[in-house]
Amino acid sequence: MNKITTLARKYRQAPWRTQRQWLGLVLLGVVMAAMVAGVYLNVTARATLAGREILDLNYEIAANERANADLQTDLAEASSEAAMQQHAQMLGFVPARPEDIVYVVVPGYTPKTGVDLSTTTGQPPASIILPEYRQTLFEWFAERIQSSAPAAGGQQ
Repeated sequence: MNKITTLARKYRQAPWRTQRQWLGLVLLGVVMAAMVAGVYLNVTARATLAGREILDLNYEIAANERANADLQTDLAEASSEAAMQQHAQMLGFVPARPEDIVYVVVPGYTPKTGVDLSTTTGQPPASIILPEYRQTLFEWFAERIQSSAPAAGGQQ
C-alpha cells in the first residue's frame, strides 16, 4: 500500500506530465480543426471548379449557337434564287425552251393520284343507334314501374 501512495505522490509532484497531457489535448483539437478546414476547402474548391466548367461550357454553347446561326444565314444566301441562277449561268446552264424538253413514257407506270376528300352525297349518313340506347334512365324506370304495377295489383 505504501508503494501505491508513493507512486501517486511522485506522479502528482511531476507537473510536466499534466502539462504534457493538456498540450496533447490542445494539439489534438488543432489537428482536428485543421482536418475539418482541409475537407471544407477541398469541397469548396471542387464546387468552384465545377461552376467554372459549367460557365465555360455555357459560353461554348452560346458561341456554337452563334456560329450555327451564321452558317444558316450563309446557306440561305447561297441557296437563294438569285445566287442559284448566277451560279448556273457561270456553269453554262441556260433556261429550257419548250422544244428542248423531252418527256419519256414509261410503260406500266401509273402516277400517284390525289386523295379525294369530298363526299358524293350532300347528307351525312344517319347514325345508327340501337333502340335500347334511345331510352333515358327515367323512361326506363317508369317502364319498369308500370310493368310491375299490374302484377302487384292483380294479387290483391
